Formats: sequence, structure tokens, C-alpha cells
Amino acid sequence: MAGSGRTRPVIGPDYLLAGRYRLDSKLGGGGMGAVWLASDTLLSRKVAVKQATSTVDLTPEAAREIRERAMREGRMAAQLNNPHAIAMHDVALDSGEPWLIMEYLPARSLAMALNIAESLPPDEVIQIGAQIADALTAAHAAGIVHRDIKPGNILVADRGSALGMVKISDFGISRAKTDTHEENSAVITGTPAYFAPEVARGADPTEASDVFSLGATLYTATEGQPPFGIDADSIALLHRVAGGRIIPPRKSGPMTATLLHMLEPDPARRPTMAEVRTRFVTLAVGKNGNAGSVINHPLRAADGQVPFWALRGSRVPGTSRRGERIHGRTMTGLPAADTATPLDRVPRPTAASTTPAPGPAPRPTYSPPAFETKEPKSFSAPAGLPLYLAIGGAVLLLLIVLLLVL
Repeated sequence: MAGSGRTRPVIGPDYLLAGRYRLDSKLGGGGMGAVWLASDTLLSRKVAVKQATSTVDLTPEAAREIRERAMREGRMAAQLNNPHAIAMHDVALDSGEPWLIMEYLPARSLAMALNIAESLPPDEVIQIGAQIADALTAAHAAGIVHRDIKPGNILVADRGSALGMVKISDFGISRAKTDTHEENSAVITGTPAYFAPEVARGADPTEASDVFSLGATLYTATEGQPPFGIDADSIALLHRVAGGRIIPPRKSGPMTATLLHMLEPDPARRPTMAEVRTRFVTLAVGKNGNAGSVINHPLRAADGQVPFWALRGSRVPGTSRRGERIHGRTMTGLPAADTATPLDRVPRPTAASTTPAPGPAPRPTYSPPAFETKEPKSFSAPAGLPLYLAIGGAVLLLLIVLLLVL
């Protein structure tokens, strides 16, 4: 039952948020709504702002708890100081609603890259894996679980002095490990295609869940589709994710073994994020290489340049079924809308009935889902219809002759 009766202010260009951040233009969608480019009137810099969560129609007590948690989590996220994480500048309250004030990075997302390229070369994805794992290792050390790692939340700067820098964004639904968040236990928040199996079955996200989601994201980058395939029915997809049986990777090259380890259905058997970081750095530079040549450095293609798909001028198809599948269509690289799926709608398998994911061999066959086609409607005549028409025609002809004679 709502207790406050408050209504949302009208948010739009030139709106002054929290008396400090003037909204400029809408950048894209997010878990709780639009993400805006704004001007920080105090520090004269561009920022990205996003509503963390809504307290409209909640009781005063529930609204206070939401605000306190958002402020607490915002302060924790602000402690992250990693070159591969979008910085959290502030958590501002506007009309009682918490908003995230974040670093603005003109960028293209990994989701957009997969609209331009069929898939990405393993050597580029290995660099992305090392850099994002570096940021998430810092997050986990600070007690923060991201909970929504996906291609739309991995950004590559597409212009300026930061060109080629890779960063993970949208800690907007991240949560402190110590937060019980009982009021949210009825829904799964995030993107089903990149869920860990235990999350799809209703367990709370953990650091191990982040490892799986990063593995699923990197798998998608090299294979061209998520590890559980593509399904327009999110409930059917969620059920398949809960089963934990992935499609074995075929194009991931030297990173295949690491991906399979990250995508273990049993969270206890997955590597830690720090171990993932070490493995990808080793794959990128070799056992005796310098991690500093990968971490805090722009992404490079085989020719030593920033990959073509990351450049602002690279063309994005006007219509793309692939873009719809991979979830992310904005040039800014900001995340597509998150999914909140009621748990009571998901026929989740039990742990006992869940079949473990297979190893690389034997390789099961997989047929990608066909696009829906509409067949023209056909009409089937009754079996005796031609005879009826012939008799009727003869009778009609006889009547005409009789009329002429008379």
C-alpha cells in the first residue's frame, strides 16, 4: 500500500536534477528508465545520470530503506578506482528519488560491436576479458557484486583521448554482499541470456555469478550468440539457463578452456575473478609478459590499431536481427532495458534434476532457431464440390432453354 502519494517530477531537457545536474539529452535506456547526458553545474563537466531505483508508491518506511541502501551502495561503488570501470561520482536525491551520477564516456558497447561484426577475434576478446576482469576483481574486493554483466554494459571509447579504452558500466543494480535485500527476493533483476544457472533457479547473485556472466558475455563476443542460444521467449530461455547446459564454443580458440571453466554450472567449480584476470592476462601477453601492456591500455587489433568496430565512424546496419538478439542498439553503448522476471513464473529445475554442462567432447548438434515466417492461408474444397457444380450448371442451362422456348 502506498503511503506517500508522491508523483514523479517531469524529467526532460534542461531539468535541474538535485539542484546541480542539468539534463542535456537522453542517451539510452536502463534498469529503472532513461540514462541522461547532463552537465555538472558545480564542476563544469559532462556526466551520465541514471535513476537507481524508484520509491514512488512505497510506504514511507520502505522508501527510506530504499534510499538508505542506494546511498550505501553508491558510496561503495564510488570507492572503485579502476581504469576499466565507469566511475561513480555521486548519488543524488531528487524529490526523494536516488539518482546515480557517473562518468560519461563517449563509447560504443560490445553489443553494438556485434551488430557490426559477426563475431570478434579471440585475441581482441582476450584483452577485453583481462581488462573487465581487472575491474570486477576490484569490485569484488570492495564487496560489490555487479549482477548484470552483459555486452551492453561493456563499453569501448570511440573517440577522443580515451579511444580504445574498455570499461564496464552500470553498477546501478549492483549490490553489497552483506545486503539481504529481502524486499527484492520475488524478482530476478538482470538479463536472462547472461544469467548464471543458480541465479535463474532463484539463488542470490554472488561473485561466482559474476564470473559466469562475464564468461557468457565473452563467449557471445567470439561465438556470435549467447551460450544458451537465442529465444524470444524469456521464460523458456530462463528455464534453459537454469538447466546449465551450454552450446560448446567452436570459435574461441585459445580462450576455450578458460571460458568452459567460467561457465561451469556449479558455482563452486568456477575460478575467482582474480584467477580469471590472471588467465586472460597470460593469454594476452604470455607467461613472462608484462600485465601493464594490457591493463590500463587501449584495445588493439592484430595490426596494432583500435579495432574498426570500435571507431565512431564505423557503420551500423539500419536493421539487424543480430542486434535484437544481442541486446543493445544504442551508439552510446549504454545498456538496453534490464529484465525483472517474477520467480513464480519460472518452472525452475531442482538442483537434483539439473544436468551438468557437457565438456568440449562429444559435441552436441545445435540448430539455431529459424526466423518466424507467415505461410499464406490455403483453402481446401470439399471432395464432392466439382460434381455439385456440374449438376447445378446443367440444371441452370435447362431452365434457360425452357424460358426461351416458352
